[in-house]
Amino acid sequence: MARQLDYHTIHEIFTRFRAQEPEPQGELYHVNAYTLVVAVALSAQATDAGVNKATRPLFAIADTPQKMLALGLEGVTEAIKTIGLFRQKAKNVIRLSEILVEQFGGEVPSSRAALQSLPGVGRKTANVVLNMWWHVPAQAVDTHIFRLGNRSGICPGKDVDVVERAIEDHIPAEFQQHAHHWMILHGRYICVARKPRCGDCLIRDLCLFEEKTE
Repeated sequence: MARQLDYHTIHEIFTRFRAQEPEPQGELYHVNAYTLVVAVALSAQATDAGVNKATRPLFAIADTPQKMLALGLEGVTEAIKTIGLFRQKAKNVIRLSEILVEQFGGEVPSSRAALQSLPGVGRKTANVVLNMWWHVPAQAVDTHIFRLGNRSGICPGKDVDVVERAIEDHIPAEFQQHAHHWMILHGRYICVARKPRCGDCLIRDLCLFEEKTE
């Protein structure tokens, strides 16, 4: 774990991220708040590309809780069978759809606590939905951000909660809205797990990772 970088270094890092990609976008396919919740819940221990392959045809016929319930558990299970842990995830999708209809009038709630009351929706999923749909500067810490944060010194921490707090505490406010997207994309494509692509890294000179590759 690297030490925490100082304010000026972090500001420069995110200035470069913003210059390279001013409006970073999440890669999960969705058409509304409901399909975003479902897609993010399905993405646990799965790739975005794999989830998108299953959800594009699913959301074409079931883009509301009511339509998903009409499809039924068997239909949802069949639709997402290519995704890891699909049987449990199908049950979660049906149950969260029931709760949305019964308790929230079929609408996706806009608070973290309410979102986390839905089956299969943890803090990370809730933060993604808050950030992407309601534009709240919530920070969803996944494996890519955890790795990048600890290698570079942007937001080091022993667990995801500490890393989330480090992002909120140390990244300047002007970058908070897109911070987790910039870091996810950088961790997914440049600061990869096994052999980071340090030669292609635009923050190589600012990063504290000692075992840099060429």
